Amino acid sequence: MPLVQMSELSQSEEDLQDPRDAQGLVDAQLLEAMEEGAASPRSSSSSVSSSYSACAESLLQDARHLMMTDLVGFLLLKYRRKQLTTRAEMLSIFLREYQHHFPVVFSQASECMQLVFGVDVKEVDPGGHWYVLVPTLGLTCDGMLGDGQSMPKNGLLVMLLCMIHLEGERLPEEEVWGALSKMGLCAGREHYIYGEPRELITKVWVRVGYLEYQQVANSDPARYEFLWGPRAHAEISKLQVREYLLRVNRRGPSSFLVQVPSLSEEAASDEEEGA
Repeated sequence: MPLVQMSELSQSEEDLQDPRDAQGLVDAQLLEAMEEGAASPRSSSSSVSSSYSACAESLLQDARHLMMTDLVGFLLLKYRRKQLTTRAEMLSIFLREYQHHFPVVFSQASECMQLVFGVDVKEVDPGGHWYVLVPTLGLTCDGMLGDGQSMPKNGLLVMLLCMIHLEGERLPEEEVWGALSKMGLCAGREHYIYGEPRELITKVWVRVGYLEYQQVANSDPARYEFLWGPRAHAEISKLQVREYLLRVNRRGPSSFLVQVPSLSEEAASDEEEGA
């Protein structure tokens, strides 16, 4: 699924709720083109018909992805402001004619928020469709590391804690960097969401108590490993981790994590333009 421009995360809440902003019109044009195409008569040529159908389906996926990234931007803004949101408020992002796509788009946006940013979108009032945004696994850290402006980083922390759990409580450092390299995260290279990853995982999260980073006993040359820190043990149970992994596995393979580098660059670019 190709990546597209994310909504300006730093623009005002009113702008994000305006269903007739420029991005909404782009979404509408894509969806209209797709839906008109789907309603057109079949070509007498089966090969042309098949190609056209595939193109229409691709347009639909692209348009939904545009809508999903807009919704993620809106939810991140709400998370930063520690505000609840409603289904009606989220629906107002989209033009009325295309609100029937909301269930699929909302599901994708919620998955992205959880896996990439470590933020759960939870319904707290089914009758009024009110939603709260909270750190995944009940972490007490909001993932923004105190500045209130950067993107939440708990998605990476949750991934590391799960990896440590699955490896029997100790995770060799080389396995960490092998996994992170697949997400485009490299030591010494600044990342738009996570900053410099070595600093984040070996110092920042160690200092706040979520991780322990220590030399492997009797290793020569020295090798290092990660363990859960005291704060992780205090806030998270192993049962919570297993339940979380089961929920993630039920969804099937997700492309969100491998898309983090491009997605984050687009989001950061939007922030700079909207500042």
